[in-house]
Amino acid sequence: MTSNVEFDLLKSAITKDSTVFPNANVLIWIKERRDQIQASIKQIPLESMQHWNIEKKTQNIKHESGLFFSIEGIHVQTNWGKVKEWDQPIINQPEIGFLGFIAKKFNGVLHFLAQAKIEPGNINIVQISPTLQATKSNYSQVHRGKRPRYLEYFNGERYTHLLLDQLQSEQGARFLRKRNRNIIVELPQGEYIDDHQDFIWLTIGQLKELMRLDNIINMDTRTVISGISYGSYLADPLKAITVLAPTNKEPNLMLQSALNSQYAYQDFRSILSWITNLKSTYDLSVDRIALKQVSQWFESDGEICRVDGRYFSVIGVSSSIGNREVASWDQPMIKPAQEGLLAFIVRPINGVYHFLVQAKLEAGNFDIIELAPTVQCLTGNYRTGLNEYSVPFINDILSAPKKSILIDAMQSEEGGRFFKEQNRNMIIEVGESFPLKVDGNYCWMTLNQILRLIEFNNYLNISARSLISAIIFN
Repeated sequence: MTSNVEFDLLKSAITKDSTVFPNANVLIWIKERRDQIQASIKQIPLESMQHWNIEKKTQNIKHESGLFFSIEGIHVQTNWGKVKEWDQPIINQPEIGFLGFIAKKFNGVLHFLAQAKIEPGNINIVQISPTLQATKSNYSQVHRGKRPRYLEYFNGERYTHLLLDQLQSEQGARFLRKRNRNIIVELPQGEYIDDHQDFIWLTIGQLKELMRLDNIINMDTRTVISGISYGSYLADPLKAITVLAPTNKEPNLMLQSALNSQYAYQDFRSILSWITNLKSTYDLSVDRIALKQVSQWFESDGEICRVDGRYFSVIGVSSSIGNREVASWDQPMIKPAQEGLLAFIVRPINGVYHFLVQAKLEAGNFDIIELAPTVQCLTGNYRTGLNEYSVPFINDILSAPKKSILIDAMQSEEGGRFFKEQNRNMIIEVGESFPLKVDGNYCWMTLNQILRLIEFNNYLNISARSLISAIIFN
């Protein structure tokens, strides 16, 4: 069954433009915000950061308040994959923050209040973020700065209608068991909020259209949008397509995959059993250790690097941004060694698109295994001869003909913790000659099944959710 809320969300998702704030004005608005907001961001030595301490005994990096986050070391042991044991630095941020949108209907279509936000790690400086994007330390004003705008709509102070509320994981290779509250609330009918130059109203469809462009929509927007379910139909969802998009003569395969719960290659119970079996088979032991004990990593010229220069480094950053709750601050950040690649392979099965989903273990995962794209090379080490492990299906992605590429854009990682990190996001269609039989760490799923899993915590990783959010239905 499909609820009125899911129908409203689907209607917003296929509304690709709006008179409330037309697509033609969005990039102009972003440029205006970039030009008008004063921002200075520069890399500094870790030891020069103000209000951060490097502990003498451990070399762990912590904020003087004891809050926000810390950079620590971990020792990892597992029976997964070829690399069974390693050390690495990791971000320890146990707080659960808000990633939230306020929604409101204009002309019968849900629009979402989006923010032009500058983060110190952003590529393009300004990216479109949710209405509220704040850690617990931020909205508790540990930094003694301003209260985040519109917080009262998410913390229970103001009445709203709840559309979505999920706990979702962050990057498992960089954060230690980190989660955020992904939430969407709708304003009661007749209620208005004051306009602000840093905020505009956009439909889901407009946000998805902007994801076709490089580094415009930030990671936090993408993870919230990915959690939206558009309903389930036992029969052909052509009725919904006809009502919402009467000019469409042919059913959209991606929309069919999102709505159709009948023609899946594997039933949902079998998929849950597959995941449960993997979690029962593989072990993940993560011990927190002092940063100075992390093997194969060292401090050089004010940053912490791996001896071979791969994966990432930990750097210091000094930021001054005019429209933030705190005007200037220092912080440690993760700087990538190179770009990465995230890609799903999709193929029709029983007339419905299916996604080739990978089960993936990462050190910071909350529950051992999370589901990832077909190919996920977060550090960019997928080039031949530069990796200690092979990457299945990489050649199918890199050699795909242009006509088979459904999505291809560079997207940034979260700019509050990662310094100018981006991944190439791709979805590639393959034909029915592509083998259905795959190794045990992979599974074919419809988009409807994937969206059902996202409703539960810690099933889909943030890389998979980034790609799911960009799917366009018309």
